[in-house]
Amino acid sequence: MQPNRHREDVEENDHAGLTTTQQDPLIKVLHRIISYAVRALSVLMALVILWGVADVVYVLYQRLVQPPLLMLEIQDLLATFGAFLAVLIAIEIFINITLYLRDDVIHVKLVIATALMAVARKVIVFDYQTLDPGYIWATGALLIALGITYWLVAWKHPRKVLLRQEYTDEPRGR
Repeated sequence: MQPNRHREDVEENDHAGLTTTQQDPLIKVLHRIISYAVRALSVLMALVILWGVADVVYVLYQRLVQPPLLMLEIQDLLATFGAFLAVLIAIEIFINITLYLRDDVIHVKLVIATALMAVARKVIVFDYQTLDPGYIWATGALLIALGITYWLVAWKHPRKVLLRQEYTDEPRGR
């Protein structure tokens, strides 16, 4: 360890991900295997996203051609919104995977934002007439906890509040 390194630098580098600069040959090979596995997950997630988009188009088409023609009931809208949000969540997971490949670290704020989106999707498509009130309260508590966690993470790094800056190389404009 270099004597003039700050404590923050040491802590930041302690969380390094899959690097191939390891001294131990076994660890180096294992990191390479995991890197290929993450790439395979990236390809699979891209296929899932395409399949999800095709499914959204197919379901929307089916609902629009049923009588009454070109009319959607509220349940159809909720199902469509749920399908759209599921694809958006898959895209967020894909971004998480590609960020991991690029930076070799897990971007905690983006993972929390993805979790918030997934819980929000559930809230949007809830059927409040059939749900137990305890389930609704628990989901509300989860949303509050995730929101506070996201705020705390964003507060610690105020320059990275916008998620877009985390996965683009563009400088932030004012």
